[in-house]
Amino acid sequence: MIFLFAFAVTMLGGFVKGAVGFAMPLIMISGMGILIPPELVVAGIVFPIVISNALQVARSGFGNAQAALKDHWRYVLVVCVMILVAAQFVRSIPGNVMFIVLGVPVVGLCIIQLVGWRPQISPRWRRPFEWVAGALAGTLGGLAGTWGPPTVLYLLALNTPRSSQMSVQGVIYGLGSVMLLLGHLQSGILNAQTWGFSAALVLPALIGMWLGFRLGDRFDQERFRRVTLWVLVIAGVNLIRRGLMG
Repeated sequence: MIFLFAFAVTMLGGFVKGAVGFAMPLIMISGMGILIPPELVVAGIVFPIVISNALQVARSGFGNAQAALKDHWRYVLVVCVMILVAAQFVRSIPGNVMFIVLGVPVVGLCIIQLVGWRPQISPRWRRPFEWVAGALAGTLGGLAGTWGPPTVLYLLALNTPRSSQMSVQGVIYGLGSVMLLLGHLQSGILNAQTWGFSAALVLPALIGMWLGFRLGDRFDQERFRRVTLWVLVIAGVNLIRRGLMG
């Protein structure tokens, strides 16, 4: 029963990622966290994130990926290092606190997108901004697998051309997901008892993405995106409630 629930949540996350290009980790964390222990939730997202992001890199083209890496290498480096570091602390966080750790980024990042806040960074502040933004995104990535929304805000703050945003995101998500895999192999979150659960969720993630690719252009994407974000806010608030009330 629990696995069927996780299967359905992951398929929904894959569908949204295929349709509008974001939110699969947020959906998996906030959805599965309703019934599944936090450590297993974190383990469960690893393989679906790795495979889905590898597909995104392949779709955007490896030549574009190389150019994106050259331009944003500082941010990518800090994100990858911090994912590895932060992942080592997941098992030391008490269960009720982990619900808060998972819920707060979901709520905060979704509200930022709903209100349309867009940071503005002048060129002379780019280098320190890359280090700070990368550290924040990597920490969230290592703890909760959610370095995607901070990366979008980072690219917007630098006025990255829309034509290259997908390539940059593909590189950051792809390399970051590999670091997440390595980090949780080292932390023990991904182990003999949990890797099978995570691997089994790759199938619903891919099915969902395929459906999202096929059906995503048949509805108002902006309205669908906002509805998705509000649902995630509600789910994230529920995770925080569980952390505070037990």
